[in-house]
Amino acid sequence: MTDLVTLASRLAKETEGEALFDAASRGRYATDASIYQIMPLGVFVPKTARDVAIAIDIARDLQAPVLPRGGGSSQCGQTVGAALVIDTSKHLRQVLAFDRDALSVEVDPGLVLDHLNAWLKPHRLWYPVDVSTSAQATLGGMAGNNSCGSRSIAYGNMVHNVLGIDAWLADGSLLSFGPVAGLGAREREIADFVRGLAEAQRDEIESRWPTVMRRVGGYNLDIFHPRSERPYTDDGSVNLAHLLVGAEGTLAFTRSLKLKVCPLPRAKVLGVVNFPSFHAAMDAAQHIVKLAPSAVELVDRTMIELSRANPAFRPTIEAALIGAPQAILLVEFSGDDASALRRQLRALVDLMGDALRLPGSVVEVTDDASQKALWEVRKAGLNIMMSLKGDGKPVSFIEDCAVPLEHLAEYTDALTEVFRKHGSRGTWYAHASVGTLHVRPILDMRRDGATKMRAIADEAAALVHRFKGAYSGEHGDGLCRGEWIAWQFGPHLDAAFRAIKRRLDPAKLMNPGKIVDPPKMDDPRLLRFSPSYKTIALTPVFDWSAWNVQNDPATETLGAPGSGGDTTGGFAKAVEMCNNNGHCRQFDAGTMCPSYRVTRDEQHLTRGRANTLRLALSGQLGPDALTGDAVQAALDLCVGCKGCKRDCPTGVDMAKMKLEVQAQRRARHGVALKQRVFAQLPDYAGLASRLPWLFNLRDRVPGLARLSERVLGLSAGRRLPRFRRDTFWRQAPSLKLATRSELLDAARPVVLFVDTFNGHLESENAVAAALVLQAAGYAVHAARADNGHALCCGRTYLAAGMADEARAKARQLLDALLPFAQRGIAIIGLEPSCLLTLRDEMLAMGFGDDARTLAGEALLFEEFVAREARADRFHLMLRPSSRQILVHGHCHQKAFGAMPPVLEVLRLIPGAVPTLIDSSCCGMAGSFGYEASHHAVSMQMAELSLLPAVRAAPDALIVADGTSCRHQIADGAGRRALHVARVLADHLVLTASPSLRPWAATS
Repeated sequence: MTDLVTLASRLAKETEGEALFDAASRGRYATDASIYQIMPLGVFVPKTARDVAIAIDIARDLQAPVLPRGGGSSQCGQTVGAALVIDTSKHLRQVLAFDRDALSVEVDPGLVLDHLNAWLKPHRLWYPVDVSTSAQATLGGMAGNNSCGSRSIAYGNMVHNVLGIDAWLADGSLLSFGPVAGLGAREREIADFVRGLAEAQRDEIESRWPTVMRRVGGYNLDIFHPRSERPYTDDGSVNLAHLLVGAEGTLAFTRSLKLKVCPLPRAKVLGVVNFPSFHAAMDAAQHIVKLAPSAVELVDRTMIELSRANPAFRPTIEAALIGAPQAILLVEFSGDDASALRRQLRALVDLMGDALRLPGSVVEVTDDASQKALWEVRKAGLNIMMSLKGDGKPVSFIEDCAVPLEHLAEYTDALTEVFRKHGSRGTWYAHASVGTLHVRPILDMRRDGATKMRAIADEAAALVHRFKGAYSGEHGDGLCRGEWIAWQFGPHLDAAFRAIKRRLDPAKLMNPGKIVDPPKMDDPRLLRFSPSYKTIALTPVFDWSAWNVQNDPATETLGAPGSGGDTTGGFAKAVEMCNNNGHCRQFDAGTMCPSYRVTRDEQHLTRGRANTLRLALSGQLGPDALTGDAVQAALDLCVGCKGCKRDCPTGVDMAKMKLEVQAQRRARHGVALKQRVFAQLPDYAGLASRLPWLFNLRDRVPGLARLSERVLGLSAGRRLPRFRRDTFWRQAPSLKLATRSELLDAARPVVLFVDTFNGHLESENAVAAALVLQAAGYAVHAARADNGHALCCGRTYLAAGMADEARAKARQLLDALLPFAQRGIAIIGLEPSCLLTLRDEMLAMGFGDDARTLAGEALLFEEFVAREARADRFHLMLRPSSRQILVHGHCHQKAFGAMPPVLEVLRLIPGAVPTLIDSSCCGMAGSFGYEASHHAVSMQMAELSLLPAVRAAPDALIVADGTSCRHQIADGAGRRALHVARVLADHLVLTASPSLRPWAATS
């Protein structure tokens, strides 16, 4: 038995990497995108290649198995096991060498595919194994799986595009695997050994080896006698590196990979073929591939409907549909001659209309943006499938069996009958071009799912055998298909695989239990959700009942909210929506997940947080773990950006989950003083505005800032928002706002919800909004509570975990605004985080239909103006603008799809050409960036893209609707950003006195 204390201690002392052996860290690496969970011995995150070599030596000394891991997005359990998990994705992610003439590049194993392609793009090159997880998948993991991708029909699989691999064996030796003709002595011995096995088993290879290109099971013993439809090498030579491709880290640990890159096609066109039946789509694939497309990808009816239900994908998918198809095929043609591609697209149209008798079935997509959007929907297919609520989920275990194209329709029909026989149905998508269709029957693994999985697997295997296909076609063997290797290849070839394992890893230290000596696929001890899985008893603060449902595997119909039997009221089921696919491991400038981009730690990833919560809610981290330090540490850097709410295809809303945990934690541990300082801002803002000199002393008197950092945790490196006497409420009488009765009698009434920040701290924004609305002919009423106090959505209290106080504030706001909403009067807000609380958290506070009525009328200022302008009801006289306008979107605006209206409104200004800054979270996130413990991370988030973009445009007008965003821009770039209402007001052609715009002189 491995001495874990010694293992952790030696790793910490002898390397520069991170040794993570606590229960929560190990738990976060106990799962991948499969149905399995195995607690690792520990986790090691190396900083250098030398760290990996040392870790392998230490592990060998202590007889600890080693498991290489990249993005952790494997779907068969390849990257989970009772071993030392070595995560290369954080630091080992560099391009090591590049030869433009030879079309080759050498990379670290932890480099993400999209990052490599971004690096290659200026050279007009790309690495064409374009897996759907290209934004997360590392090249080392792709080689381990022998990944394929959508365009394998044109470019081949990973094995066809690997030129060499440098790798450590378990004995610590670093070998160079490459063309056999140039091998060193040790490598030549291995090649001769494998050649001898291949020659001895030549007859078995010829009779048992699947001849389809999509075959990734076992080891590539056939490199000396190729059986694939596509040769391993262009010249017929043998490359020993191909033995390691698809080996799932069971033979060696990759140090670096030498890859073959290809010229980027200069043009692409896409034909979306709509089919009246699934069978027709499958049958057509064999004819379509004769037109030489670069990809033919399937999207079935279920996935179409799930895509339409996702606001991020709905416009894209609907533009591709003709009527109500049961399936669509995305048929791409790519190359350098655009006119030739258009002819190929026309040939597709002719084929469908003439030979296949489906005229008018093709949507021709020729612009790059629309093509990219459709491919994003297809790439999100797995996660879209997994968005089904309830315990029944599409389960991966036979999802990438590959059969010859001429049998594809018959195979899918037969497998559909198998699913029906076992009371389930499957959702189909993926690679129709090469006979590999991803299908996952819906099973409830907590009940009878494992039994049905075994039965379906047996019958699917018989179908694969009948149609002479490959049981493992793309996603590898891992835990769910390892036991089928002997069935597929027979006892003699299985023995040859074992011989290869013994030769390269005699002590069985490299990712044991995969390919050789695998467990049973349905071993309940390995399942993440098994009949023994239980959750703790919990009374949630928010309403999670929409997730507390059951679904019917055969019809996918859901029970009523609250009918799912969840002991946490649906909170656990909401957390369990995370399928671990790692879609949140994004590094581009979208919204999700800003803290992970800074730290690159699994702990700070949406997936890592969801796993931590799941382990806590199921009691696997011990009693009271939900309110304990491990969960708090995982959630600490979550800025509540809501990027996951929009970008996660399965709808994991970590921002809301953090609020739930904060409320549970505060109920148990109380509220610290620094939390109260921020939470109670709405209560003391009025007093502060009467005594601004006193409340602003902190940033004026030397030493007070540092004292506030010691006492309250407020960063001395930040200036706090300044209180003022001239609040919006004191200026309101001069604005001639409508009274309640005047508003109800007005022809064009609107209600302004003036939040704490814009009411007391940045009042010019609320004044500007009122002036703009009045100039456009609207009667404006600024709502207040019945007691005359300013209204508050409760967000500051929510962030502090003070749920009761937040609910009281929300109730007061609801009482004040509901009468207007019931009359269909728009409720207009300025601060995105406040107004959008009405459309989000308030709906989960138990207010029922009243909250939904209010949410239906709640609009951001720019949403209202854009809506009215589109309806030709909003007219202003505006001065033209010639300045460059850069717009930074508040995270909540992005999450709710509210950024397009900002650009629409700015374009109302003659000559204005607003440009959206390609930025993630600004990093301030309410009080987050003001806290000393978060200040450094906050600035790192801002420096990812926002602040460099602002500094690069010194003369531009910067627009940012979020108060936190404006303060971050001011602190980090020394620039003043404006709310869109201010920008419109500044461009108003007013006949009234300029005194109505008191800020104009300084704008």
